[in-house]
Amino acid sequence: MSWAGPEDIFLSTSLASYLDKKLLVLLRDGRKLLGVLRSFDQFANVVLEGACERVIVGDLYCDIPLGLYVIRGENVVLIGELDLEREELPAHMICVSVAEIRRAQKAERDATDLKGSMRKRMEFLDLD
Repeated sequence: MSWAGPEDIFLSTSLASYLDKKLLVLLRDGRKLLGVLRSFDQFANVVLEGACERVIVGDLYCDIPLGLYVIRGENVVLIGELDLEREELPAHMICVSVAEIRRAQKAERDATDLKGSMRKRMEFLDLD
């Protein structure tokens, strides 16, 4: 049996430097969550306080409040600290309501589906 060395302890506490700081967490399904890191464990399970999901569609964005949020570590792709002194988004981005961003998401999904179906039709017509 091998005992943990100093380098192993450092790796297991690497998220400790982010405690009580505002973070951006990118999930495996593409969602982006913002919140203050309150707790974590060795599996990168994290607890965010005051969490919100940032949804971006084109030049529109919306922060959907989630409250206290527990994220399973296997779904975490990236965790990064946000610089509170810098503007988080470019100036051309427009903040909209939750209902508006949902409509924009649906329109974007419908356009993607239409593009995919058109591509299938074109491949069908390709006689090469």
